[in-house]
Amino acid sequence: MKSPARRTSYGVEGAPYAHPSPTALERARSAPYFFLIPASLLFLLFFALPIGYAVWLSFRKVRVSGLGLGAGAREEVWAGLENYTGALSDSELLGGALRVLGYGCIVVPVMLGLALLFALMLDSEKVRLTPFTRLAIFLPYAIPGVVAALLWGFLYLPDVSPFHFVLDRLGLPQPDLLDGGPLYLALSNIAVWGGTGFNMIVIYTALRAIPAEVYEAARLDGATPLQIALRIKIPMVAPSLVLTFFFSIIATLQVFNEPTTLKPLTNSVSTTWSPLMKVYQDAFGNGDIHAAAAQATLIALATLVLSFGFLRAANRRNKQEAAR
Repeated sequence: MKSPARRTSYGVEGAPYAHPSPTALERARSAPYFFLIPASLLFLLFFALPIGYAVWLSFRKVRVSGLGLGAGAREEVWAGLENYTGALSDSELLGGALRVLGYGCIVVPVMLGLALLFALMLDSEKVRLTPFTRLAIFLPYAIPGVVAALLWGFLYLPDVSPFHFVLDRLGLPQPDLLDGGPLYLALSNIAVWGGTGFNMIVIYTALRAIPAEVYEAARLDGATPLQIALRIKIPMVAPSLVLTFFFSIIATLQVFNEPTTLKPLTNSVSTTWSPLMKVYQDAFGNGDIHAAAAQATLIALATLVLSFGFLRAANRRNKQEAAR
């Protein structure tokens, strides 16, 4: 007995294919855009509009008439590029940028070097308790930056630090890490301690994606574990290293939590130690939100230019290596 024909989305199985109507096609083509509407609205409300408002404020200023008292004495007017020229000639903003440059020269190489080293160690077959070790290295990243800065700040204080107590008992010198040059090391240590785990996970994930056949072929050719790491693993995770370096540059230029949290513990950290601290001080300390908006816009442009330039240089190098 012949089984009954099974119905499909467009008719009966075995029957000629029925083309969907134009209305159904239009509905199918427009469906992805409806799914994008919530994300687009959130992006517009919480990202695009604040940026646009900050740029608009950067071209405005407050004009004070007389003593600044009474209705109409303070009026917001067009300032043009006045706020930008003032920001570019501000010695405190430029000094903060130089301090952040020195801070980044310590943080970025050390943090990425340790992340790569830990990722290579975890990818080794001789390492035991890999899940626990991976979690232990990543755990500092899960601690909020303000909490981490507070913890390290009290460990740096000579009066309450257990390290200073041990050094005193041993008769060794007790350096003050919150004063002078060692302050850069103290701030860099907090950033390295908190950010190494995240970068390690990114690099380690890329290492786990390398096919095992590549390692087997290298071993058959007589390559040692060190040669495999230097000549196979590191070159193959180069895109991940570029990505982590890109994120590290952005985080370095936007450093704010660590110096702000340590500021009450030492006189070596001023209210304008970093560019973002200068923006915060002008906006909420001095009440000049228009100058702060111009400075924030310049910082964002500098971050964009550096990031875009680095990515373009990395892509050009990858294309040259692929052409060889």
